[in-house]
Amino acid sequence: MMNIFDFAKKKQAGEKITMVTCYDYTSAVLVNRSDIDCILVGDSVAMTMHGFNSTVPATVEMMALHTAAVARGAKDKFIVADLPFLAYRKALGENIAAVQAVMQAGAHAVKIEGAAGNQELVRHLTESGVPVMGHIGLTPQFVHLLGGYRVQGKTEESANRLKHEALALEEAGAFALVMECVPTVLAADITKSLRIATIGIGAGAGADGQVLVFQDLLGLNTDFRPKFVKNFMNGADLVTNALNEYNQAVKTGAFPDANHSFNPDRMAQPA
Repeated sequence: MMNIFDFAKKKQAGEKITMVTCYDYTSAVLVNRSDIDCILVGDSVAMTMHGFNSTVPATVEMMALHTAAVARGAKDKFIVADLPFLAYRKALGENIAAVQAVMQAGAHAVKIEGAAGNQELVRHLTESGVPVMGHIGLTPQFVHLLGGYRVQGKTEESANRLKHEALALEEAGAFALVMECVPTVLAADITKSLRIATIGIGAGAGADGQVLVFQDLLGLNTDFRPKFVKNFMNGADLVTNALNEYNQAVKTGAFPDANHSFNPDRMAQPA
């Protein structure tokens, strides 16, 4: 299993880091069997698993529930859990309670969106033994403030702001940083300026690693195809075809057959 120091080691060695966003036990078991480095239990669970149109409805309870399920299925992977909307923008005691909930559910680190107003909390958490991953660029919890899901850092002013945020999070003690929907050149510049590792999503190949949602990379989300998502299999068609085969087998009487039924003649007789 990776630990927080392995992120910097992989960066220094030029080894790319792979992260998958995963939300449930069954998917986590599959990821645990793979070569993927680490797992993010993202607040995108509100959209992918619960059908909301943004991450804003995610709650601490929701994140803890899904983190616990993933932790049970992926015992050999480093797990980062998102802190949901406003869960880390309250009084310090409430912030810590939210962190405690997801950490005790099985996370090895937490992820916080944005830098402004978060540096002191990042310092406090790291001093308290909680590893923190930062997140800059398109921060989905700020979707209403950003005016939608748009690429960030396209102007000189916004690019400089993102560079400042990245350095501020590193200085505050973050061990790694997610960059979402950031122009390729800017993401590469930020990566080179940091000692800590960067994980890109829609940020080009210059980041130290990449993260994609489990359902996206498997082609299960047919109604969500942003530019940065690559389907590594056509999962939606494969699942639909399997369901249709099952439907046909039941209706034609082909299933269940003798091999999938209990035959009294073959059952062991009581002693």
